[in-house]
Amino acid sequence: MSAHSHDHPHDHSELSPMELRVRALETVLGEKGYIDPAALDVLIDTYQTQVGPRNGARVVARAWTDAAFKQWLLRDATAAIASLGYQGRQGEHMVVLENTTAQHHMVVCTLCSCYPWPVLGLPPTWYKSAPYRSRVVRDPRGVLAEFGVTLPEGTAIRVWDSTAEVRYLVLPMRPEGTEGLSEDELAALVTRDSMIGTGLPRAPGQSR
Repeated sequence: MSAHSHDHPHDHSELSPMELRVRALETVLGEKGYIDPAALDVLIDTYQTQVGPRNGARVVARAWTDAAFKQWLLRDATAAIASLGYQGRQGEHMVVLENTTAQHHMVVCTLCSCYPWPVLGLPPTWYKSAPYRSRVVRDPRGVLAEFGVTLPEGTAIRVWDSTAEVRYLVLPMRPEGTEGLSEDELAALVTRDSMIGTGLPRAPGQSR
């Protein structure tokens, strides 16, 4: 197991200046009665757990079904992802890491919370937490176990540390028994955590 070192400066605080301004604006608008905080929470949760990860799931499903796209994705992830219409801030420089039976990849940002927003939406709270950021580098198997994932002893684990310029997306292994599924059906099996490396795709018929 190894970690890719940081080569670029980071905002070391938990929230970026933009995030702090957004939080302040939310508070003011809520106090003035212009927005319903509960409705805003639903909107944010929707984007975080549904809209965002759906983009990444489409990328993964296309790679599972299109060998040429998969090779393009592994060679030039930024361009391949942009070809599907997913691009923007925090996704300008993407690298895709392919999981195999021999190698499992996990992604972290040890000094802040660099995250590929265009394909995964908003980062989950645990991704930004100090315990995850520190422990995943020291004990990736232990962290995986806490997420309910146990890999074969022979599977090596590599932890990739995102930088201010590079964002990583894990390409999980296609589940067994999915040969007859369509691209849409395959995308439904792809979870956000499987694209970070802390989870695996759902098996066919497994509930969300």
